[in-house]
Amino acid sequence: MPNQRSNPIATQIPADSRIAHLYPVTHLADAYAIDLPAGSDTRPEPLARFIFSHKAPWIAGLMALRDALVGRLGLKTSAQLTATDAAGQKQRVGIFKIYNTSEREIVMGEDDWHLDFRLSLQCSGPPAGEQRLVLSTVVHCHNRLGRAYIFVIAPFHRLIVQAFLRRAARQGWPTAATHSVTHS
Repeated sequence: MPNQRSNPIATQIPADSRIAHLYPVTHLADAYAIDLPAGSDTRPEPLARFIFSHKAPWIAGLMALRDALVGRLGLKTSAQLTATDAAGQKQRVGIFKIYNTSEREIVMGEDDWHLDFRLSLQCSGPPAGEQRLVLSTVVHCHNRLGRAYIFVIAPFHRLIVQAFLRRAARQGWPTAATHSVTHS
């Protein structure tokens, strides 16, 4: 059943997030929270996979446009980000490389010559009750191109993050019971 409170709200990056103080200088930092109903699966990696597997068509269109433009500048495209390296060592959620996982948080992102960024998906609240999911982003730019890139994409980034969370809520969050039945 879809979550009735499916509108993400802007919030602070949780102080205990691994990305809260990751970079000495951040050129973009934001966070959006959404409530998960009681009984939802609260494991960060499966939640991240669920959220990023529900992409709206307009987001796919924006990513295709982004790839067409940035590929000419020597930046990594979506296809390059999702391709595994020769040894198959990259573990990813969509285009995002996984840097760290714990019981309550997954940190994903990418490093490129113009900027580095990290996403954190973190759950908080009592284990048996309603949980709050926070999706945070921090970006550190290396040069003018990185700062120009962030300036252009920041408004789209914010819309996209909120759209992913709303769409996942409308789909109906995976439940902990589903996890124990299908993965036991």
